Amino acid sequence: MKKQLSADHSKTLLKKLQERFEKNKNRHPKTKWEEVESKLKAKPDKLWSLNEMEKSGGEPDVVEFENSTSRCIFIDCSAESPKGRRSLCYDHEALEARKKFKPENSAVSLAKEMGIELLTEEEYIYFQKFGSFDTKTSSWLKTPKEVREKGGAIFGDHRFGRTFIYHNGAESYYGARGFRGKLVV
Repeated sequence: MKKQLSADHSKTLLKKLQERFEKNKNRHPKTKWEEVESKLKAKPDKLWSLNEMEKSGGEPDVVEFENSTSRCIFIDCSAESPKGRRSLCYDHEALEARKKFKPENSAVSLAKEMGIELLTEEEYIYFQKFGSFDTKTSSWLKTPKEVREKGGAIFGDHRFGRTFIYHNGAESYYGARGFRGKLVV
């Protein structure tokens, strides 16, 4: 399957991304839209991934991280975990381990299909400085190998003015838990 949008669809998506970019300059004060647009036009597969983020309710936008290089980093900036990416267990192994009531997919597998990555714990905590995200939902995070090997996975949310990181069995899933994606361009 070719992961490329039509010219019209690309133009529409770029316009929407630019509007969000201009509206939320606090997330990327040093980045100029022209640089972002140029990078996206040179990599149509990345634009396709951004469209997948958008379609599932992620509201992707450029977020500048400390010590960022010249790469653009898009993150799902929806107030809550993207609606189209909830009720997922952590990864494929967890999905296969479930005997009853399997969810449709896993966070890690869906992210891979979309061409994006889950946020790490550090990225999630840093991202929260741009607002209060996941105040009613939670998001699976890229889980360290040593935690996953013991059957667990980590997730985060923002409650009481603080960001919390928790653990759960990787096979668990909830209607209010999804994942936020990251796309590096």
